[in-house]
Amino acid sequence: MNKKKRTLSSKTMHMTIKSCIVFGLVVQLMALTFYAFALVSQYINSANTTLMQLRHSVAGSADIDAYSGQVMEIYQSLTDEQRQTVGSDEYRELFSSVDTTTTGGDYDTLIKLLAEAYEYHTQNDVADIYIAMYDEKTSAMVYIVDPSEPPNRLMPGDWESVNTEGMMRFLNTTEENKQVLYDIGYTENYGFLCTVGVPIWKDGEIVSFVFADISMKNIKTGMIGFALSLTAAIVILTAIIAWFQTSTIKKDITAPINMIADASKSFASDEHRGQGSKGYFAQLDIHTGDEIEHLVKTMSKMESELYDYGENLLKVTKEKERIGTELSLARKIQADMLPRTFPPFPNRNDIDIFASMTPAKEVGGDFYDFFLIDDDHLGMVMADVSGKGVPAALFMMASKILIKNFAMQKYSPAKVLELANMVICQSNDEDMFVSVWFGILEISSGKIIAANAGHEFPIIKKPGGGFELFKDKHDFVIGGLEGLTFREYELSLEKGGVLFLYTDGVPEATDPNNELFGTDRLIAAMNKYTGLDTKDLITSIKSEVDSFVGTAEPFDDITMLGVRLK
Repeated sequence: MNKKKRTLSSKTMHMTIKSCIVFGLVVQLMALTFYAFALVSQYINSANTTLMQLRHSVAGSADIDAYSGQVMEIYQSLTDEQRQTVGSDEYRELFSSVDTTTTGGDYDTLIKLLAEAYEYHTQNDVADIYIAMYDEKTSAMVYIVDPSEPPNRLMPGDWESVNTEGMMRFLNTTEENKQVLYDIGYTENYGFLCTVGVPIWKDGEIVSFVFADISMKNIKTGMIGFALSLTAAIVILTAIIAWFQTSTIKKDITAPINMIADASKSFASDEHRGQGSKGYFAQLDIHTGDEIEHLVKTMSKMESELYDYGENLLKVTKEKERIGTELSLARKIQADMLPRTFPPFPNRNDIDIFASMTPAKEVGGDFYDFFLIDDDHLGMVMADVSGKGVPAALFMMASKILIKNFAMQKYSPAKVLELANMVICQSNDEDMFVSVWFGILEISSGKIIAANAGHEFPIIKKPGGGFELFKDKHDFVIGGLEGLTFREYELSLEKGGVLFLYTDGVPEATDPNNELFGTDRLIAAMNKYTGLDTKDLITSIKSEVDSFVGTAEPFDDITMLGVRLK
């Protein structure tokens, strides 16, 4: 079935309508964003004013600092196992010494104050008003007083996990700071909520917060009405613009375009028969003085240049083949830079080492390295250069050479990274950087001194145990900033233990559904192969990653290094 033909005027109308729709959506999005921002700001400021007043009432009616301190003292004395029973009768029995029953007591007074404030402000979409305190050590919000009706009431000591970033925003405020404290997030019970908090101070320290949760459901209703009005205006404007543009197109553009189309058809037909010439477009009598006339002149020039196209195409094809050959050679050179002979130290029977690097493109930016500094010290490097392809490969080679050279001078890991960063920053006009984990293993004792410049956490396996993530201290990447110093830390690799290093291409490997392989899946996969030597271990993990990725395009270079003390 032949597709129905449409005139240029018709297409112009459709294009105008589509453009106006897109423009309208952008305008709506911007307008709704400003509308929502203004409305939320109004709610936040209103809630903050209420909480400031409520804070004075709380401080004047009850000994809130002592009451909050009692609750937090009990909470902080609990073990992790006890905290996991939150909400149970056994858990609340741990807080039995906190008075919640005395009529006229602190708890009873605070409940009444909060309940009155909540009842007054519910018409302003305040979902809850309560007193709580953050525990920085456990990243938890510990409830002090909650005026909700039983059985939904949270008792003193009940807690829930919170976002650490939001928590620190509240805890890092000062008594002189007049900035409004709030955090916006999604909750299962209320949807999107904005939590506004006012700190209660005692001797310069925060003892608790008065919080208000603001429901933002009414924003949706207001935004819908606003959007409908704006849509109606855009529809009317679209109709007017489409009619005007269609009329203009018919008069000034359609006829010249049809002449060009006829000339193009004749040109293509004669070219197909091998009878092409250079006069199809030069003979057109089009003098519109605009882009159409310029198009005719351009196409006339194209007739002459097209004859040279075949020869140029052949040159381009040869150049592409040359580049492909050079990239293959570059990949081989890069591979030759990395240690690839295993076992690398055949005369030693105290260590087992294996490594692999699979680039996502012809050449990659990841690299690994290991080398004996002396008979009892093994240097180990795992690194990932920013970017991909040839630039990353060149940067990788320079970084690898610098790190090894400084390491062989028996500098400490932190000093090696510091010196490498200094040299790279002196001539890093392209602002590239590299994340590096570098450690020195004392083979006789299993002690490792290491430094981490923005790289992935290493993975450790103790004899008889499973693989676990070792969350070390990260410093900034190499090449990112001049004058950096780096921290060192120590870990122990026992006899029979394994150290596993890798780049982010492993946990960030992506399947066709855009799901990441992830660190948890990596640890689980490794624990399936705890008894293998390093070569079989890395080969098995690579197979697990390949099976997970399936037909998806490679996302990043995949590099792994395993070291086992025999």
